[in-house]
Formats: sequence, structure tokens, C-alpha cells
Amino acid sequence: MMRSESRALQLNDQGQLKHFLTLDGLDKSILTEILDRADSFLSMGEQSVKKVPLLRGKTVVNLFFENSTRTRTTFELAAKRLSADVINLNIETSATSKGESLLDTLQNLEAMQSDMFIVRHADSGAPHFIAEHCTPNVAIINAGDGRHAHPTQAMLDMLTIRRHKQNFEGLKVAIVGDILHSRVARSQIHALNTLGVDEVRLIGPKTLVPEYFKEMGAKIYYELENGLEDVDVIIMLRLQKERMKGALLPSESEFYRLYGLTESSLAWAKPDAIVMHPGPINRGVEISSEVADGEHSVILNQVTNGIAVRMAILSMAMSGQLQEKESQQESEQQTSTMGEFN
Repeated sequence: MMRSESRALQLNDQGQLKHFLTLDGLDKSILTEILDRADSFLSMGEQSVKKVPLLRGKTVVNLFFENSTRTRTTFELAAKRLSADVINLNIETSATSKGESLLDTLQNLEAMQSDMFIVRHADSGAPHFIAEHCTPNVAIINAGDGRHAHPTQAMLDMLTIRRHKQNFEGLKVAIVGDILHSRVARSQIHALNTLGVDEVRLIGPKTLVPEYFKEMGAKIYYELENGLEDVDVIIMLRLQKERMKGALLPSESEFYRLYGLTESSLAWAKPDAIVMHPGPINRGVEISSEVADGEHSVILNQVTNGIAVRMAILSMAMSGQLQEKESQQESEQQTSTMGEFN
């Protein structure tokens, strides 16, 4: 999908989010608005009553066609803290396991007056297809689709970086590991470049870091030491063995020796560098326990920030959908009135 088409599908006529499918096509002002709104929600976690009524009376459906712990749980928490009613559809026991098509399932849920679908799917482009062809009047949030995108994860990572580094300008950010299969990395590259970092570096073996990522505005390094030199932020990625076909790696121990983040390899980065990981972590494969639990690690901050970012995105998308429906109703009323005069 072209950037302009992606933007048009995600935004209403007033330029507000109505779906959140990908970061491709969204400009700096929208990403900054998400971060600013998420910042305002962060303090809620410290309050005794962790709720605001922004989505009161709205129904949010979690549709996870792939396994998830952090993402599904933080989306559920985010929706509940916005006072929405939340339904977690168990795909394995739903009618889809009895042969019902995805389209029929979604249209039945829409007929139940659902207001938002949070979708994770193994097929790249599934949330786009749903937003464009299945249920355009229901807000669609992409919780990860195939290798394509994981925009809410990228935005919680951007919030984590901003809260620790204040600004994006001048930052050098390294993303390390299985870039090939990572929807997170693709979304992170879009977000980092849109927000104006100085440099995005991709580090890993040639089998897992294809040359075409240069076209997305990233520099590629095949040696960890060169890639980590003077970086401000290190984002480690999980080896996605379930998506690997063929001999892409000699062994996990060999990968750890060459690309695993340890206290000694961390020393190649700047002294105040922060270490991130989207989870789940494979300790001793991508990162050592000493680094994952050490003073440079902000991995648990990412989880906390994930709730606030998802609250921001849910509230913005719902507001954009309501604005579009009101505009459509006004347009229909004007057309009807003109018809009466004619």
C-alpha cells in the first residue's frame, strides 16, 4: 500500500486518526500527538483510581489470531482504564474454528454494536483489509500483522526513548538481531526517521539483515562492535525461530557469541546508552541477564509505557471515528434537505 493510500485509510477528513494500522504515511505531528497524550496518561498508574471515562459505553474487542501476553494484556488494561467494555475473543473456541470466515465473524461482531477491533494476525496486511473492506465503521488497531508492522510497540518504544533522552534529534539508535522477520523493526525504523533521529543502524548477520532495509533509511552493520560504537539507544530483538525457514543461523550459541549484548559489548556504546527489548526475551541468546536486569536496561519501563501509549491511540482513534460519523450524518442530512427543496 502506498504511503498516501495508507494515510487516507487511517485518517478522517479532519486529519485525525480513525484507524491505527501502520506508521508509514503518518507525519511527525501525529506521532508527537500520540506521545504527548501518552505522557498525560502515565501519571494515572500512580493514582488509586486508574480510570478516565473517555471510552465509557464503548465496546472494544480483542481479536488475537496469534499468541500474545504483553500486547493483549496491555491493550485490555488500556481499554479498561479508559472505561470501555472489553471482550477477549478466544479464536480457538470461536466460530472461526468451525469454518466461519473472518469476514462473517467480524460482521457479526459489528452487528453487536462493537466500536473497536484490536487485531493481531499472522498475515501481513490483515488489519488494512479489515479496515478497508470488512468493517470500515469500526476503529481498527493493528496489534501486529505478519512481518509487516507493529505500530503500537514502536510508539511505546519512542515514548521510552523520549522520556530517557528528552529529544530525538542527534540520537544514534541501533536495532540488533533478527531484522528480517521483525515487524517491530520495520515500525521502529519508520518512527525513528519520522521523529528525526540522526542515525538508525541495523546490526546482525547477512542472513537476517537484508540489503533492502537501506531503502527505508537505515545503515547496515554486520559486526556488533562497529555498529554499537557511540550509539545512544540499543534495541535488541528476539530471534523469531518460529518464522525461520532454512539455515539462517549456525546455532543460538554462535549468534550469542557474535551478536548477543553482554556487559563487555555494551561498553562499545555511549556510557549513558539505554537498552531496550520488545519481549519476550531469550536470555543468553540475544542478551545477558546482567544487561537485561542492569542499570542501562529500560525494558520494564517499556511495558509500563505500553499501557499509556495504547490508551492514547485507542482514545484518538475512537474520537476520529466519532468525528467521521458525525460528518457523514451532517452530510446526509444536508443531502436529504436539498432533496426536499428540489
